[in-house]
Amino acid sequence: MVTRVPHHSVRPRRRLRLLLASGAAALALAAGSVVPGNPLAPTPSEAHADDGKTTLTVAVAQSVDSLSPFLAQRLLSTSIHRLMYDYLTNYDPKDNKAIPGLATAWEPSEDKLTWTYTIRSDSKWSDGQQATAEDAAWTFNKMMTDEGAATSNGSFVGNFEKVTAPSKDKLVITLKEPQATMAALDVPIVPKHVWEKVGDFSKFNNDKDFPVVGNGPFILTDYKVDSYVKLKANKDFWRGSPKFDELVFRYYKDQDAAVAALRKGEVSFVAGSPSLTPAQSASLKNAPDIKVNDAPGRRFFALAVNPGARTKDGQKFGDGHPALLDQKVRHALFMAVDRKTIIDKVFQGHAVEGEGYIPPRFGDYFWKPADGQKLAYDPAKAASLLDEAGYKKNGQGKRVGKDGKPLDFRILCHATDPNDKAIGKYLQEWWGEQGIGLKVDCLDNVSDPWYAGEYDLAFDGWSVNPDPDFVLSIHTCAALPTKAKESAATDNFICDKQYDELYKKQLAEYDPAKRADLVKQLESRLYDTGYMNVMAYPNAVEAYRTDHIESITTMPSAAGNIYGQDGYWSWWSAVPAAGASSSGSSDSGGSSTGVLVGVGIAVVVLAGGGLLFAMRRRSTAEDRE
Repeated sequence: MVTRVPHHSVRPRRRLRLLLASGAAALALAAGSVVPGNPLAPTPSEAHADDGKTTLTVAVAQSVDSLSPFLAQRLLSTSIHRLMYDYLTNYDPKDNKAIPGLATAWEPSEDKLTWTYTIRSDSKWSDGQQATAEDAAWTFNKMMTDEGAATSNGSFVGNFEKVTAPSKDKLVITLKEPQATMAALDVPIVPKHVWEKVGDFSKFNNDKDFPVVGNGPFILTDYKVDSYVKLKANKDFWRGSPKFDELVFRYYKDQDAAVAALRKGEVSFVAGSPSLTPAQSASLKNAPDIKVNDAPGRRFFALAVNPGARTKDGQKFGDGHPALLDQKVRHALFMAVDRKTIIDKVFQGHAVEGEGYIPPRFGDYFWKPADGQKLAYDPAKAASLLDEAGYKKNGQGKRVGKDGKPLDFRILCHATDPNDKAIGKYLQEWWGEQGIGLKVDCLDNVSDPWYAGEYDLAFDGWSVNPDPDFVLSIHTCAALPTKAKESAATDNFICDKQYDELYKKQLAEYDPAKRADLVKQLESRLYDTGYMNVMAYPNAVEAYRTDHIESITTMPSAAGNIYGQDGYWSWWSAVPAAGASSSGSSDSGGSSTGVLVGVGIAVVVLAGGGLLFAMRRRSTAEDRE
């Protein structure tokens, strides 16, 4: 699942030997790093020191777009779905290897076109009914046959020929062609007996009737738009009950207010939008009972160009600037961007300079442009390219086209992301020196103009999953919307035949080394087209109160993030500190006297042993997931 901020996300695949691995061995779950240092899964008695109800409130910097797992794209929403519903497989918090989820084992046929999953018998829905293979088959079939149900995760089932449940504990998926993501199907499995009553999947948001029936570690009990999401611990969860009785995600539009709430003890965890600013993290560094977690990032921060919005059948819409259809203009803009200054002045060292599309945390897929290919900072070269493209400076130093119109652009900016605003000012200066005007449109909601194609450029980003398939898929022609101005899987309307051919090849390649090479070719092609310019790989900078949280799992164990994980490990494993219990939370979604955990949109990417798994999420303020 993915999230737009429009900073976004990606999906993964894994080595065949992992796909074949029996779930039984993986059940001995290796612990991710636990902060400060207790075992991963302490017993309930260790987590509750008294009879008071413990409430963990997560202050988020992003609002929910949908509570339907078929529609949700933002990181917050998809993270909540990981808590509500089980997936066929999960990811080990230590090294991101595929481990059992709803499925205890999975195995392909000799030709790798038929996959058989063994469904566990000890998972039940919160209304008491058993979760079975029929629920999984119904979920996938609905996505295969209903366009609305395929909105968020349709790329996972596009290659499915047939899905059946011959028995309660057997799920069989038949493929059209080999597919390397079969142990990384990042799709929440929903209860058939509840969801088969839904009429229009494109409009149903799953936000009216509570509690919502699920089988994950938490049960959704209440929700208020742009305010809070409330969940309670699922005492019958097959892996064990969470240690906090209640989990609340509370929305903070103002990041400074969230940090202030952390200082007061009103929240226990803050990550920001998408992470804490250097000034905020520095101010918390020596604060009593507060720990700052600064981990290598799983996401990228980029500039995205509108290549001309269009539907799958070629209908054009939106109002993107026609000058950006010229590759020379796109390259000139990127060569007028000083990435080093962005790292030093904006991120103040809490990021790595951007290059390829996949962050360096994914070692096997990380790609760098060759010296002759790199669009390095070179204002003189940028000016020359603009001249060649026919946009020369007039007497006032303003670039104009052959029609005499000045070269002015708009860039979508997330109002809640201070990085967008800061970098926007630098772009105005750098592009202004080239004679180009830039209007920085900072909006609370960038999704509407984005989907409508009513922008020229945008600050973009995705939280990349261990397997890069999803983030790669959002630039294929198949991801374009069916109808103009409708939500779709596409990131920014890219449709390139050469890219599509490479994408199809990597999807069908099981050999890890060969697939990695194809992924790098995809990154090279995307880089050369000039529609995406990755400027930085930001760290995940977050902070929490040690007097509220005794221990919590990071992912990965060696320098990992707490919020936005590829799984539910942090909130499922979190142990209240002694004396941190409360009598519960109010109807407004939380209690200032209980244990409160606040989280923003930052996410960190994990690369485990060269293995990649599937998931996607955007990572700016509007993160699509």
